[in-house]
Amino acid sequence: MNLLTTIKGSMMEEWLPSGWDLAKIEGCIGNSPEEITERQAHWHEQFQPVACHSIEEFNVYLGHEIAMLIKTSKERGEPLALILPVGPMGMYKWTVYFLKMWNVSADHVHGFNMDEWSDADGNTLPASNPGSFQYAMEKAFYGPLGELTVPVQQRNFATRDNIGTYAEKIAELKSVNAKLGVVYGIGRVFHIAFWEPHYAGEYSSEDEWKLSTHRTGARLHPLTIEQNAITSFKSRTTLIPCYANTIGPGLFLQADYAIGGADGILGRGMMWQGMSLWTTLRYGADPWVPSSYMPTLPGKLFFMNELAGPLKPELN
Repeated sequence: MNLLTTIKGSMMEEWLPSGWDLAKIEGCIGNSPEEITERQAHWHEQFQPVACHSIEEFNVYLGHEIAMLIKTSKERGEPLALILPVGPMGMYKWTVYFLKMWNVSADHVHGFNMDEWSDADGNTLPASNPGSFQYAMEKAFYGPLGELTVPVQQRNFATRDNIGTYAEKIAELKSVNAKLGVVYGIGRVFHIAFWEPHYAGEYSSEDEWKLSTHRTGARLHPLTIEQNAITSFKSRTTLIPCYANTIGPGLFLQADYAIGGADGILGRGMMWQGMSLWTTLRYGADPWVPSSYMPTLPGKLFFMNELAGPLKPELN
């Protein structure tokens, strides 16, 4: 007896994305943790999952990877377009640490926050709100870099009026030899940014879905809201907007290099991201599972080893 055998007629049947193949999702989960890094046929030849054995190790590795991307582009004399998440977050202090240690300026970086909370019309939280992603980025990354920071005019946030300009700005940067780096987390419902799985049902084809660069006032899945209640809002679901502005596959699939992080462990054996990680790695590219495209891109996905499982019941 499980979800697959009892979903008919339940509230979950109405709630979960209609395009999910639940049996296929279940089939993505390996029998042993060691299997999680076994190379899959659909992975890009330069994609690599990297296991981390502590949150400190995770943050350092991920922060170093971002810093190296900034450093190497600086050494090549190339501008860098960098799409950045708020979640995970612990790596930014290490990105700052390495750039300061190396004395590498980020004045060639053009930052693009991948998403932001909004209402149904795309109006966003003010930058002074501690729950806003702009507030988080200024406090965690741009501010601490000090004199080495990304110039203010090169920081882009996902406001209603600005997110629609991302595609043109990134295209202009690429026309002068800029590379696009995408830093990402993986959602409980397999989203990248706030690009949710149920959006797939609104497109006539995968090709059309892949062209979408952004959404304003995008409807969030309830599991996304609850994920953020747990990770960012001290359990206060009532503080969280039900909509967001977000980039789409038309931008994150352009990545020349993608750096992912999965750190969704809660302690005492509890986690929220194990199934999401396994499915991302094993499902195969599908618009109903947006994160499934990330292994098809060059880059690294750092993950907490505990997420590999074994994903078996353990009552807490």
